[in-house]
Amino acid sequence: MKIALMMENSQAAKNATVLNELQTVVKANEYPVYNVGMSDENDHHLTYIHLGIMASILLNSKAVDFVVTGCGTGQGAMMSLNIHPGVVCGYCLDPSDAFLFNQINNGNALSLAFAKGYGWGAELNVRYIFEKAFLTGERGQGYPIERAEPQQRNAGILNEVKAAVVKENYLDSLRAIDQELVKTAVSGERFQQCFFENCQDAEIEAYVRALLN
Repeated sequence: MKIALMMENSQAAKNATVLNELQTVVKANEYPVYNVGMSDENDHHLTYIHLGIMASILLNSKAVDFVVTGCGTGQGAMMSLNIHPGVVCGYCLDPSDAFLFNQINNGNALSLAFAKGYGWGAELNVRYIFEKAFLTGERGQGYPIERAEPQQRNAGILNEVKAAVVKENYLDSLRAIDQELVKTAVSGERFQQCFFENCQDAEIEAYVRALLN
């Protein structure tokens, strides 16, 4: 599983701590982690709006399999990601949120609060969230287990409803956004390295290259 971590301007100072916890947790499974957002407050400036665009490009192109993101409350990043087709982002404040999202909703992104409630021992909470998100075995098994069948069915139906509501072709949806927003989102050096090394969709790659040129 390839994982992208992306953080925006308001919480960029915490990137090193969050990245360390994520890398430490998934090291045993040899999951590569790509730190594609801001690494400090002086880095390439991003807002939670940019995070949604970045996540959608990485997930829809299959450059990564999962995105970890967030903002001050985690709400803005979650809403920004969930606007886009092919992205199912959960809101996560504690380890049980991560476990239940993993088992019931089986999405491909998590949004954490990196300011609200982020106090003494916060790095431990982040670590335990990542453990429940990535080290709990097969995803989508349901909880409690006797509810597995309707939960799996409803998760599939929700994805179908979202696909029906978002009728445009994915690239058409990207082109409908202010192109300066998209260009800023894809302009980071680490984002580009992750995307171009792992992208599995030639059309999305061609679009990003044309935008950058």
